[in-house]
Amino acid sequence: MAKSSGLNRTGVLARVTVAAITAALVGTTTSAVAADAPQPDRSATGVVESAPRAGALAATAAVTPRNSLYGAVSSGALYRYDLNGTGGLKASVSSGSGWQYSKFITQADHNADGRSDALWFVENGRLAHMRFDANPTDIGGGWGSYTKVFSASNTGGGAADDLFARDTSGVLWHYLGYGTGKLTPRYKVGTGWNAYNQITGKGDLTNDGKADIVARDGSGVLWLYKGTGNYKAPFTTRTRIGAGWGGFNNLLSVGDINYDGIADLTARDGSGALWLYKGTGNASSPFHTKVKIGTAGWNGFRLMF
Repeated sequence: MAKSSGLNRTGVLARVTVAAITAALVGTTTSAVAADAPQPDRSATGVVESAPRAGALAATAAVTPRNSLYGAVSSGALYRYDLNGTGGLKASVSSGSGWQYSKFITQADHNADGRSDALWFVENGRLAHMRFDANPTDIGGGWGSYTKVFSASNTGGGAADDLFARDTSGVLWHYLGYGTGKLTPRYKVGTGWNAYNQITGKGDLTNDGKADIVARDGSGVLWLYKGTGNYKAPFTTRTRIGAGWGGFNNLLSVGDINYDGIADLTARDGSGALWLYKGTGNASSPFHTKVKIGTAGWNGFRLMF
């Protein structure tokens, strides 16, 4: 793989982060209605591989991870915020440099133990993969055509995390993970996803064992897409779960922040404060009232993941 200076990070994120992960991530100082388009396109064939999972990755319920939260600043410096175990974040820890060239970064759990062990990231139109204790490897080109790339945990019914990518025409594609960083050919999930300016998820929001996502449209309405575990049609029809979300410039889930087994949501507002919406496990009203977990300065991050 042709490496840029931003891609060659051996011994930076790798050594620092793997120590935190193996230390168990114990680790700053919140309503509902009915469905309509854009919907998952279950009739679309997209680009499909002949077998959904090579190598015997057994079907399993989605594990909601307990991941640290990372932020990358414009200079390429990376900071890690470990979970404190009670619904907050510990103080920042310097966790690497050279990330100024990355367009998207997302955490991945390849062995279903509830902790991320790798990253996928896009640089110079190529997708790369890096385990926390290894060199980055090239996965493939053509990723410059995507306007959003993220993993919402295990969304295809196998054991390893999978990946979503939205193209410039608003089509959402599903790539299944092999647990090695490599991916199957893509499946077409549906069209119309350009209606959303924020899409995120990391595990089970509705307490049914399936990974879910939320998406915010241009009018500030937040929608829930419940997971199905079916790699060809990974979501049910969307459900409106609230309005007034336009005041946030970043929505992100890193999994279960307060250690209750349900995925949570963080939201960054225009003043740079960070808010936590704890998950309820109830699909009709998936979040508790917001709680501030970071008072200021969070707008300094170019990317959060």
